[in-house]
Amino acid sequence: MSIQDTGSVPTVEPAPPHLHMADAAISAHALRRRFKATIAVDGIDLRVERGTIFGLLGPNGAGKTTIIRMLTGQIVPTSGTATVGGFDVVRDREQLKPLIGVVFEDQNLYDRLSGRQNLEFARWLYAIPKRRIDEVLDLVELRDRARDPVQAYSNGMRQRLMIARALLHEPRILFLDEPSRGLDPIAARQIRQTIQHLRDTGMTILLTTHLMDEADHLCQRVAFIVAGTIVANDTPRALKLAHSTPVVEVTMADEEDGLREVTLNLRDAGDQQRLATWIAADAVRSMHTREATLEEVFIATAGVRPA
Repeated sequence: MSIQDTGSVPTVEPAPPHLHMADAAISAHALRRRFKATIAVDGIDLRVERGTIFGLLGPNGAGKTTIIRMLTGQIVPTSGTATVGGFDVVRDREQLKPLIGVVFEDQNLYDRLSGRQNLEFARWLYAIPKRRIDEVLDLVELRDRARDPVQAYSNGMRQRLMIARALLHEPRILFLDEPSRGLDPIAARQIRQTIQHLRDTGMTILLTTHLMDEADHLCQRVAFIVAGTIVANDTPRALKLAHSTPVVEVTMADEEDGLREVTLNLRDAGDQQRLATWIAADAVRSMHTREATLEEVFIATAGVRPA
């Protein structure tokens, strides 16, 4: 469902000195967006370093897509400031466009045209060299299906074609809105491999997702978004360490049942003593530590489930 602008006059402020172009690929300060009586984004601060993958994580309706629409110049913030590639997203929209690629969740492709024809149409609109079509088809591994109509593509192939289209003009910064939503595990893995490859080439990527495992594997930094507000912002590793309880899962011998599984809290003195006793008695058959998942941290931090 598209979001309609209310027509209200935005408050445009000069960018704070700590958010200038040399500092970050993407930055936002006190960014806010209201739709009539609804506050979709409520004064967020954001910083994405160049050449990294940054994840906006949160449930549906949290404000993730609205943030991307503001950062890509598609809607105007109600207040606050943001720069992308050093350009103000309100004042410098025309300079911003060549620097960014955008892939939204809706697959707005021409189904009756082939994959190559979809790219050819986009290439013609923006006067992009023809050679670029084969380059992006190779990048997303669709060259062998390029002549097939898009209506015959799987969801994963469609998503890869949309990424190819967003890369035609060789942007420095890529925005991906829920890139793996609705994909089967194999297709989702292909998308993640493509994203990782793009980051390895030096591209900056901001993606939204409610898939915590995906963010954990891909992102150098993540922000948890709930009701338009950032409630946590750090590396996945730091968030898991800060919010998890160190536990060890022990498999031990049991005279009656053969083997049994026991989970111990390593911060608990009693559990520590029990583990030492079992090890001394040669009762432990295996053990391994387990840290919290990013989803568990999100639930503990935000108080809601991501999906």
